[in-house]
Amino acid sequence: MKTAKHGAGESAASGSARLAAIRGEIDAVDEELLRLFNRRAALSREVGRIKAESRDLIFKPLRERDLLDSLAARNPGELPESHLRAIWREILSSSRALQRPQNVAYLGPEGTFSYFAGVEYLGHAASFHPCRDIAGVFEEVCSGACELGVVPLENSLQGTVGVSFDLFLKHDVVIEAELFSRISHCLLSNEESLARVHTVYSHPQPLAQCGGWLRAHLPAAALVPVESTAAAAERAAREPGSAAIGNGKLADMLGLSVLARRIEDEPGNWTRFVIIAPRAASGRAAVMPRPTPGAQAGADKTSLLFTVPDKAGALSTVLELLAVNRINMRKLESRPLHGQLGKYVFFADVESDLDHPRHAELLKQLGHACASFRILGTYPTGPQLDRMSLDSVVREDEEGI
Repeated sequence: MKTAKHGAGESAASGSARLAAIRGEIDAVDEELLRLFNRRAALSREVGRIKAESRDLIFKPLRERDLLDSLAARNPGELPESHLRAIWREILSSSRALQRPQNVAYLGPEGTFSYFAGVEYLGHAASFHPCRDIAGVFEEVCSGACELGVVPLENSLQGTVGVSFDLFLKHDVVIEAELFSRISHCLLSNEESLARVHTVYSHPQPLAQCGGWLRAHLPAAALVPVESTAAAAERAAREPGSAAIGNGKLADMLGLSVLARRIEDEPGNWTRFVIIAPRAASGRAAVMPRPTPGAQAGADKTSLLFTVPDKAGALSTVLELLAVNRINMRKLESRPLHGQLGKYVFFADVESDLDHPRHAELLKQLGHACASFRILGTYPTGPQLDRMSLDSVVREDEEGI
């Protein structure tokens, strides 16, 4: 008769043998994946050679959206969809970089929310170039120094980033894509406990967004605004007794500890970013209402800039044209027209691909109804990227929470 100890030993041995067999299967799968990835890389390089004479954009968000949706629809289910999309975003990033090096401007320095949003959407294979301000992002893109730019457009708590809208008036760029990034704040420090923190650095917005938590947990701490969350983390890394509010990934970059996570007062804090490109590279016409030849089909959204004549009912005429054509408007905002007192420019988002030839007559009518009319871009509805959710699942498993 087998003893319990003997039976447990056999079970452990059987488990170890099965584990070794599984690891062997995984190694074989990895070998096959490596072969396939290299085959895909070779095809991407061939595409790059064919397109070498063209300055057309490598980044094709509509094609990438369709590919990700198709893969998700055909996924048998063992691989979670969020993991599948994250993996293929990096594969696509590599593919673009193999075709042609891709420089991306963003509001720096490295470690800002703009930086992490760009990496999350465009992947690590892109080359990211920090700019001191949003105007610098537009300038880098327009000059050709960078092929793409990442620009914050609006926040679910603070509203519109006005300077971004104003810069669309000054620069001939188009919106190629959008993304929504969850803004979740962490308290970062070299200190081991909250009791040792007497100064907290961050950008003014995170300080305001975490005001309730700070009053409850660090009521005596000095709150010091700085130019960015990344700069705040750098100061916290240098100064004893200090902490910073910023993206949790800054802790890994600077060797800081995370004293508290998700300290924002409102959990539903999202920022809408857009990916901009030079109009010349996009292939879109500078003046509407003529539809763009060869316009991409399948876009979900169009962004517009327009002004209207200074007369009664001018704006309502534009809105009526959209309503009659059963086009839903998601956003309408006015901004002062610089240098012209009492005059305004309108920024609008509509749920339709106005670049499509079927809207040629509507565009002609809008052109007649507006004093000026410009399509900023047609693009797919952006994904909601919440890296904190994926990270927290891994972290909680590691910490045994």
